[in-house]
Amino acid sequence: MNPEDLLANARRLIEARPTNQVAAGERRVATIEELPQVVLSGERDSFLAAGLALLDAPNPYYLPHNGVNGAEVEILGRTMVNFAGYNYLGLAGDPRVQAAAAEAIGTFGTSASAARLIGGELPLHAQLEERLAAAYQVDDAVVTGSGFLTNAAALAFLLGEGDLAVCDSLVHNSIVSGTRWAGCRRMSFQHNDPDALEALLSRSRRHFGTALVVLEGVYSMDGDVAALPELVEVARRHECFVMVDEAHSFGVLGETGAGIHEHTGLAGTDVDLWMGTLSKSMASYGGYLAGSRELMAAMKMSAAGISLYAAAPPPAQMAAAGAAFDIMLAEPGRLKQLRDNQAQMLGAARAAGLDTGLAQPGTPLVPVITGGTETTMRICLALLDQGIHTTAIVHPAVAETEGRLRFFVTSEHTPEQIRRAVAATARLMA
Repeated sequence: MNPEDLLANARRLIEARPTNQVAAGERRVATIEELPQVVLSGERDSFLAAGLALLDAPNPYYLPHNGVNGAEVEILGRTMVNFAGYNYLGLAGDPRVQAAAAEAIGTFGTSASAARLIGGELPLHAQLEERLAAAYQVDDAVVTGSGFLTNAAALAFLLGEGDLAVCDSLVHNSIVSGTRWAGCRRMSFQHNDPDALEALLSRSRRHFGTALVVLEGVYSMDGDVAALPELVEVARRHECFVMVDEAHSFGVLGETGAGIHEHTGLAGTDVDLWMGTLSKSMASYGGYLAGSRELMAAMKMSAAGISLYAAAPPPAQMAAAGAAFDIMLAEPGRLKQLRDNQAQMLGAARAAGLDTGLAQPGTPLVPVITGGTETTMRICLALLDQGIHTTAIVHPAVAETEGRLRFFVTSEHTPEQIRRAVAATARLMA
């Protein structure tokens, strides 16, 4: 089988939908390894591995790197220009952030060693929460151990059977997972379209109890910014609460990096629940929620996966995020450089005739739409061979015809690195 057929088979297997449904009288699986989703994944990986072997190419997924995940990184024994990491402000390797993490380990050890509710609470948790609440101009915040779980757990706490989650069509999988956990009804509206939200709510809102409109500040596959004021206005008119995921917008948007509310001029209290992660601009790991005092207190006490039934975020990560927060505020030039770099890359990509989809200036993302799975994978591998590391995003993460290379831009990239990446991509797309 030639490489094209092997990659086509890999695509077919990726698109297949496993099922655990068993017809009456049909044999159930005898071992856990026979579950359809396990078998499918193994077949997909085998086809992909065989195709990559014929192409004499490394697997671009789970590709280990040495050193800090910065503008350059060592991969496969070579120094690569790196657009695959979301170290947006270049702080993951900053000596001051590393020193803060080391000091926290020296004081508190490597783990909080308990859920916050029953013995894992550290002064570092409350200190970071106070700073996040101030950035959002709200009463309080709660830090958590996982960004994905933060979204899922928050939705499961807020919504239940008979309630409605109204999601932008491009929201993150963690939000979709949260609606499943909640057992609520989920409806999606056309991406970033207030008129589409209006139409959906006019048709459906009266049939449900609590309704929550869920948005993102910056959309991670497309690099565009939410039309937040307009969407909030529609949601309020239909008596909906609003939640905004700022995983890719906190530490990026706004004069001080405080996120989309600062960027748009909204008050923090114009949104009911803010969510974000600490793994991007804050050079750490975990998530957070911010909102009213009463909501945060309830989540700390009762939301499974927030502070209940989940280990507390470890000391080093809290201290690292706090130090990164300090540096972001003290060195606003990092924010400006990030935006300048992304604007340079976005402008150069468009000038070269590359399809950057919905991407807007001011975010840390530049997607290049490449088309199908095979094309996307081939260009990604060719760039890797040329010393440029980026990410191939293919179905089912995006539609099959909308595969893309996703370039994460940071404040640390140089103009030459950006020019080189754009020129190489344009040559391969020609």
